[in-house]
Amino acid sequence: MSETGASYAAAGVDIEAGDRAVELMKEWVRKTRRPEVLGGLGGFAGLFDASALKRYERPLLASATDGVGTKVDLARQMGVYDTIGHDLVGMVVDDLVVCGAEPLFMTDYICVGKVHPERVAAIVKGIAEGCVLAGCALVGGETAEHPGLLGPDDFDVAGAGTGVVEADRLLGADRIRTGDAVIAMASSGLHSNGYSLVRHVVFDRAGWALDREIPDFGRTLGEELLEPTKIYSLDCLALTRTTEVHAFSHVTGGGLAANLARVVPDGLHAVVDRSTWTPGAVFDLVGTAGQVERLELEKTLNMGVGMIAVVPQESVDVALTTLADRGVDAWVAGEITERGEHTTGAALVGDYAS
Repeated sequence: MSETGASYAAAGVDIEAGDRAVELMKEWVRKTRRPEVLGGLGGFAGLFDASALKRYERPLLASATDGVGTKVDLARQMGVYDTIGHDLVGMVVDDLVVCGAEPLFMTDYICVGKVHPERVAAIVKGIAEGCVLAGCALVGGETAEHPGLLGPDDFDVAGAGTGVVEADRLLGADRIRTGDAVIAMASSGLHSNGYSLVRHVVFDRAGWALDREIPDFGRTLGEELLEPTKIYSLDCLALTRTTEVHAFSHVTGGGLAANLARVVPDGLHAVVDRSTWTPGAVFDLVGTAGQVERLELEKTLNMGVGMIAVVPQESVDVALTTLADRGVDAWVAGEITERGEHTTGAALVGDYAS
């Protein structure tokens, strides 16, 4: 029997590797800095100067938290760690902007089986890049090493964000009216939802490898599946500055209809016409390879729409122009109607354009 006493290192936790990871990520965190951020990385808490909120008459703080789900396993398999952070930021900040809130800052949590400093720094790099795209600061985070619970190459990420909106500019169901237009904004692909179904289809049912070339994608299967989530927060905020917006809906888990229904008030109904767009090839591939019924696809995946804006008809032209100027593919996909006896909050009608 060894006479050597137990130690943290012997238990599998490498404190020095953690310190090295912090040093590597500092430069990326600095790129997200906003004027309201105080101090630097390494404190016990991130500081944000709330006096900046004095310009608001009645500031409402909005908070959201999320993760990336089983998409992290694809990043692990491919050895690509600097894009998954975009997914994390998108999942958080685009929930904040739904109510009209400007994302102010985020914190992250990275859990690993073993700290590989360069790998952790790459994950944080992606989070920082996402924060820049969202206009928010990354004010802190935590990297936890869990040997024995996670394999040496396993990891997971989560994050939380805070935003602010003026009380009288709060968006939501109470603003929506009959005749409002439903504007769809294109997704960049699968985003970060439904990957348990996707992985089951491509690995278990189809038996495909991530390096398989898919002609319809013009790249490998893995590259398509790892495409980062589009971040819409600054685009949505631009809409609120240029025209009247009644509500947003972030299309995540549950699909387009279910998420849109969350912002439709009692008595009204959102009708979305499938014929106004063609979902990307990845959605057809999942449906065909897995023999997944359309209803199952639509309640699991975003089907090519990542964000919805509900605006009055007179705002449609300005909204579409604003989004086009910002490089966002958007179109009128439906409208708000009176709810019939057998209708629900939102429904998809027609067939997808071919």
